[in-house]
Amino acid sequence: MGVDATENPKLHVLFFPFMGHGHMIPMVDMTKLFAMRGVKTTIVTTPLNVPFISSTIERSKNSGFDIHLKVLNFPCVEAGLPEGCENFDSIPSSQGVNLDMIAKFFKAADMFEQPFEQLIQECKPDCLLVDMFFTWASDIADKYDIPRLMFNGGNFLSLCISDSVSLYEPQKKVKSGSEPFVFPNVPGDIKLTRDQMAVIFTQC
Repeated sequence: MGVDATENPKLHVLFFPFMGHGHMIPMVDMTKLFAMRGVKTTIVTTPLNVPFISSTIERSKNSGFDIHLKVLNFPCVEAGLPEGCENFDSIPSSQGVNLDMIAKFFKAADMFEQPFEQLIQECKPDCLLVDMFFTWASDIADKYDIPRLMFNGGNFLSLCISDSVSLYEPQKKVKSGSEPFVFPNVPGDIKLTRDQMAVIFTQC
């Protein structure tokens, strides 16, 4: 017979979603589901993202669930972002996609590594459930021998595109950033230019 989480109240899972509504909403829901099964859960976010999830956390706590919130400062200014730009959806964009600001946002996300490791030392969780964009989290998990699960908020098509970029690197086979190319093995013959791609892919 399997052991229900309610029989082990000390089990502690720490969740760290990427700072974008499409990533935060499903991970907050997962945090609640784990807590409802008797697991101690902690969700990590930044100061300006607290209001977006705090009411949900408080309702769950008031219902008797062992759910907590930890806050890490987001180094927006240090990464070259405007003060208060702590959510991917708040990136300034006056004329379409601002690739420079997107790159700076991911730079800021990479700067979380040290404070997140300090948080791990303080909380001593039994498991990590971390967003796919925090790639450095796997090194921290290995260092402290903590199981890590990765959250991928993308849909099937975005996963196909990601695999195509990794396996075939079509973005590197064009002569300029404005030359369109097709993603191999992706349904629908989707065409894109390198300039239109997210920075995380063009730096692969």
